[in-house]
Amino acid sequence: MEFPVTPGWLPYHPDPARPHFVPPAGAVDAHCHVFGPGAIFPYAPERKYTPCDASREQLFALRDRLGFSRNVIVQATCHGADNRALVDALTHSAGRARGVATVRRDISDADLQSLHAAGVRGVRFNFVKRLVDFTPREELMEIAERIAPLGWHVVVYFEAVDLPELWDFFSALPTIVVVDHMGRPDVSKPVDGPEFALFMEFMRRHPNVWSKVTCPERLTHSGPPALDGERDAYRDVVPFARRVVETFPDRVLWGTDWPHPNLKDHMPDDGLLVDFIPHIATTAELQRKLLVDNPMRLYWPEQYAAAHS
Repeated sequence: MEFPVTPGWLPYHPDPARPHFVPPAGAVDAHCHVFGPGAIFPYAPERKYTPCDASREQLFALRDRLGFSRNVIVQATCHGADNRALVDALTHSAGRARGVATVRRDISDADLQSLHAAGVRGVRFNFVKRLVDFTPREELMEIAERIAPLGWHVVVYFEAVDLPELWDFFSALPTIVVVDHMGRPDVSKPVDGPEFALFMEFMRRHPNVWSKVTCPERLTHSGPPALDGERDAYRDVVPFARRVVETFPDRVLWGTDWPHPNLKDHMPDDGLLVDFIPHIATTAELQRKLLVDNPMRLYWPEQYAAAHS
């Protein structure tokens, strides 16, 4: 089956730079995806976009090139609730990947157990209207209550302006809640302004809420790096991500977002994204929490506990 790519789709960077920043041993890329290949794992009929294929082999090669040890692979909306590409990547990772799936309320207990055995440790709820169709909140809450006994968490993807209307629902979720990309703040506004202050207050009031300090390439208003590959690109995002890392150092995660779906203006160099890390986690201790301790506690808790017993 052929899947023509969405017109104007930007393919991932063909030759990422080797980062100057060396991640600590055991570092985890805690937000990335696999797409297809469509000939093996067809894209969902209800998808809002069709990407170029991005295989597990390519993802694992990038992991090694950037100096990381593990991946957390997040189900992409273009695959809907068909998690076969995700599970295939997990089962071929030699235990070095965990997953975040998309499930529907009619999933059986046996299928949830199969996903757990494959390495899934969370489900994603997407509230970005341009990417998915609306799912009733009672259905999402039912799913959350079913995955809670497995020790899974919920990942939520939304945009900052929608946090007030989502606040009560997020507050009622019975699991750890991981927010994608800091809730997509408008970084042209002040870091001390009311919109980002509301997100910080949400994290402050809810100790079960974590945040990914990811995707500066999506949030920036200052544009892509210069052609000479400036290493301090996306500087307008730095104050926001640094604020979250320094305020909640034990509840932050980082990831590449490879292969960067639905970008419109430029495709980031993943090596330069890694070099963004020391600008937002400015000490070795913060870097280790962000890249090693926190993702290991969340996704490989048994291994983390054994290493710290």
